[in-house]
Order: sequence, then structure tokens, then C-alpha cells
Amino acid sequence: MGGKQLGDYLRARREIVRPEDVGLPPGGRRRVPGLRREELALLAGISTDYYLRLEQGRDQNPSPQVLDALARVLQLDEPATAHLHALASPPRRNHNLAEPDHVSPEIRQLISTWWSQTPVIVLNRYMDVLASNALATAMSPIFLPGVNVIRAAFLDKELRSLYLNWDEMSVRAVAGLRALVGTELEDVRVVELVGELTTVSPEFQRLWVRHDVSPRAAGVAQLNHPGVGEMTLQYERFTIAGTHGQLIVVFHAEPGSPSAEKLAQLQAETTSSRLHR
Repeated sequence: MGGKQLGDYLRARREIVRPEDVGLPPGGRRRVPGLRREELALLAGISTDYYLRLEQGRDQNPSPQVLDALARVLQLDEPATAHLHALASPPRRNHNLAEPDHVSPEIRQLISTWWSQTPVIVLNRYMDVLASNALATAMSPIFLPGVNVIRAAFLDKELRSLYLNWDEMSVRAVAGLRALVGTELEDVRVVELVGELTTVSPEFQRLWVRHDVSPRAAGVAQLNHPGVGEMTLQYERFTIAGTHGQLIVVFHAEPGSPSAEKLAQLQAETTSSRLHR
């Protein structure tokens, strides 16, 4: 299936690049969006027939030089180019067996005793929440253990009122999911998750077919929390060594900022609520 994945990716990215982006004259009648196959092949220095075989999955062994030439024309950044190379030589795995995810006792202890004003969660490669501290769950119901954050992002309409930059974060989430699963698109859990979301969420489907890949380790979350109001938080993602794609995600506010004060207020309310249970 490696050839099909490669072909799907090339086709999706080709349809995003506009002729004027690569120095071709815009306009004219075009049956498809983006570049024509023959235009991409010409700019990459390969024959149209050879490119057609790549896009149709009939040639699964392009050279690194060909892949780099295609990446240049498609204007892929470094992570997307790496993904293109990976699709051309995907690892062999058993896609029928879901791998259990266990958070080590050491990581659980770390996040439970983390700084009191720091929301922290642990995600697996499918974006399931495996563990979280009390402040993270108080910040958002999406961070409760057992919740799949990307599923909730597209199916839970109430989250859109919580996240002020929901549109931006949804784009990042889909691109991040592709980065996490990499070439393992036949993994049974990936098939089930993507199948469900593409069926019930036109927004997810629109973003998924773009084939954006982004392993960004940092970003901004803008929240309108029902208890403390608007907060702007930075987040950082760290890969946990020795696991199959587990991540620690840490949220923090700029020291001394209004957001830091509101995060401290949320922490105090969370502590008080737990003490009075």
C-alpha cells in the first residue's frame, strides 16, 4: 500500500499549489485545481509518464533525488519533505493488532507533582489522553483521561466556545495527527478513527484530504474558560523516550500576565474544590 499512500499524497499536494506559485501564468481553463501533472513533471525534471506512474502507485521506488525535486516544486517544508520520503519507503508493520498504551509510574508521578500552575497531559499517537493532572482537566473537559482529543475537537460543539482559536487549532490537530501516525495509515485504530471522523465531520474530511503534516512542538491556545474568562496559553510537546509516540503536553502562561493570574485563580479553585469533596 506504500505506492497508494505516496500517490495520494502527491495528488493532494499538487492540487494545492497554484500555477503562479511556481512561476507559471495563472488563468486559463483548468479541469482540476492546482498544477497539472505534466506541469509538475516538467518543473521537477522528470517525464510525465513517470510522474503518472508515481501518482497512480505503479512505481514505488523513486530515487531520493526525484523525491527532493518533487518536494521543491510542491513547496514542501522540511517535515513534509521527510514525510514524502517516508511514504516512498514505509516500514513493515502488523496493522491488525492495536498496541496497548501504558503510562509509566514515573511519568504519572511527574505530572501529578508538576508545578501547581502548570496543566499537563500525556497523549498517545492517536491523540487519546492517557493521563492528566488536576489543573489540565479543570482547564478543559477534553483533557480527561480516555478522551480522544481530535475526536472531541470535531464532534463536541461546546468546545468551539471554549477555544477562541478553534479554527487554527483544528488545522494543527489534523496535521499533527498525520505527523504522529506517519506512514502507518493502515493501523486498525487509525482506520477506525479517520473513517468515523470523515463520515460525520465535513470539516475534518476537508482538512484530512489536504495531507498537511506538521510535527510542531509548540503553539498557542486561546481559551474562554467559563470560570475565569479568557486566557492565552503557550503549549510545548515533548516526546517520551522508549514509547511508541507518547507525548507530554505542557501548558503555561507568560509570567506576570493576566493569563497567568487567571491560571492561578483556576488552580486555587481546583484545589479548593478537591479539598471540600
